Amino acid sequence: MGFPEEITLTGDRHPEILTDEALTFIAALDREFGARRVQLLERRRRRRTTRVDELDFLNSTRHVRDDPSWQVAPPAPGLLDRRVEITGPPERKMTINALNSGARVWMADFEDATSPTWENVILGQVNLRDALDGTLDFTAADGRIYEVKSEIPTIMVRPRGWHLPECHLRIGGRAVSASLFDFGLYLFHCGHRQLARGSGPYFYLPKLESHLEARLWNDVFVFAQDHLGIPRGTIRATVLIETVNAAFEMDEILYELREHSAGLNAGRWDYLFSMIKNRPDVVLPERSQVTMTTPFMRAYTELLVKTCHRRGAHAIGGMAAVVPSRDPVAAKRALNQVRQDKRREVGDGFDGSWVAHPALVATCREVFDQWLAAEPHQIVRKRDDVRVTAAQLLQVRSGGVTVSEVALRTNVSVALRYIAAWLGGRGAVALNGLMEDAATAEICRAQLWQWITNGTPTDDGIPVTAALVTRMLREELDVLAETGALDEDETRRFHQARTLLTVLTTERTCPEFLTLPAYLRHLSAAPVAAHAPVAA
Repeated sequence: MGFPEEITLTGDRHPEILTDEALTFIAALDREFGARRVQLLERRRRRRTTRVDELDFLNSTRHVRDDPSWQVAPPAPGLLDRRVEITGPPERKMTINALNSGARVWMADFEDATSPTWENVILGQVNLRDALDGTLDFTAADGRIYEVKSEIPTIMVRPRGWHLPECHLRIGGRAVSASLFDFGLYLFHCGHRQLARGSGPYFYLPKLESHLEARLWNDVFVFAQDHLGIPRGTIRATVLIETVNAAFEMDEILYELREHSAGLNAGRWDYLFSMIKNRPDVVLPERSQVTMTTPFMRAYTELLVKTCHRRGAHAIGGMAAVVPSRDPVAAKRALNQVRQDKRREVGDGFDGSWVAHPALVATCREVFDQWLAAEPHQIVRKRDDVRVTAAQLLQVRSGGVTVSEVALRTNVSVALRYIAAWLGGRGAVALNGLMEDAATAEICRAQLWQWITNGTPTDDGIPVTAALVTRMLREELDVLAETGALDEDETRRFHQARTLLTVLTTERTCPEFLTLPAYLRHLSAAPVAAHAPVAA
C-alpha cells in the first residue's frame, strides 16, 4: 500500500541513515502522534496564562500520588549503576572522548548541546551507529587520531523537545516533530544493535511540562516497539524535571512511563528558566547566586529524590559544567567546588550525577564511590523525612534584588556569544571556564528580560533597561571588532545574534524559547526541496 502523504526531504539525503524504511517509520510516528503533540503544545500555551496560585499539585491525580503500591520497572541492563554520567553533543571527536571518559553512562545530547543544523543532526546519528558497530574514529587536522579505546559505557540519547520541529523533513507539507525524528532515527538504526550488545535503546526526555506529555511518550514507545519487533518495556527513559510545572507532577510522570521508566533528573538551569516564565514578577538574582541550596531549589531536588526512591527509580543529579583550567590553582579550586556539589547530591540521596567534561569524571566518581562503595545505587534510602509543600516549591525570595554590573555584562556576553556560536553550528561552548549550552543561554537571556521588565536596579541604583542592555551589546561587538577576532561569517552571525537577543529581551511576555525562533529564522530548511515519496 502506498504512503498517503508525500515525504519532502530538504538537504543532503545521507542514504546510509535516511533510508526509505527509516523515513517510512518516522512518517508512521508522525501520522500516529503528530496531532496529539500539537494539542499538548497548545495546552502548554494555555497553562502559561494560569494564575500563580494555580501552580499546585493536581487534585485529579491525587489517587496516583497517594497509592503506595505501584513501582516503576526494575533497572534495565546497563542502567543499574549510574553514578557518573557524561553529557555532550554526538559530534564525532567529542563522542570518542565521552566514550573513553570512564563514565558509566554517556548521554548523546541532540537537545541543549547540539545546534540542530541538518549536518549536525544526521552525522550525530551516524556517529551513534558507528560507535555501536565499533567503527568510530576521527583524524584531526593536526593528524592526531582518536579511537574508542575500551568497552563503551551505556548510551542514552536525548532527542529534541516536543516544542521543536525538524523542518528538513516534511510530511504532507508540515514539518515533523524533532522529538519523533531524533527518537525514530536512533531507534530504527540502533535499537536492535543495542539489544545485540546486551543493552537497550535508552533515552532522556527533555522539557516535559506534564504527565500528559509523558503519556504521549509512553504511547510512542509502545507503538515503536511493536512496529519494529522490539519487546515492550525494552525502551527506558529518564525524564528531566526541568520545568516548574513538571515538579508538581513527578509521581504522575513516573506512573505514566512506569514500564519504560529509568527515573528522573534534576535540571538546574532550565528549571530556573521555567520559574522566570511562570512567575515573571518574582525577580531572581544573578544566576551564580541561585545555588542548589537555595530553599526552593532544595525543596525541588529533595522531593525528586523522595519521589524516585519511593517508586524504585533512580534519581540523577545535576550538571558539573566546569571546564578545567590549565592554571593549577584555578583547576584545583574548580575541582573542589565540583567535589562539594557532588557530596551534597550523594548525601541527599541521588544515585548518580552529570559532568560535562571528561576531566571531571574521576572527581565525581570518587565522591560517589566513597558513599556508595560496592552498592550500585541508594534507592533503599526512601527519604521519608522529606515533606515538601507547593508553597516551598514556589518560595522564591522577592523584593530587594539588585544586579551587579558584572553579572549584567556576563549575561549579555554569554547570551550573545553562545547564540552566535549556535548559529554557526556549535551547541556546547566553553565560556569563562564553564561549558555553556542552550539551557544556560536561556537563563541568561530570560534574566535580562526579567530585569528589564521589572526595572531591577543595579547595585549602583540604576534600573536595568532595554537601552542599557542594547548599549552593552554594542560594546561587546565593539570589543570583538577591535580585536579583529571575527571573520566575515562570524561577524554576520554576531549581528544576527544581537538582533535576536534584542527581540527576546524586549517582548511584552517572556518568549518561550530562544532556540525555536533562532532555528526557524536561520537553520531550518531552504525552500528548494527534493521530493522523496516512499512506500509504506
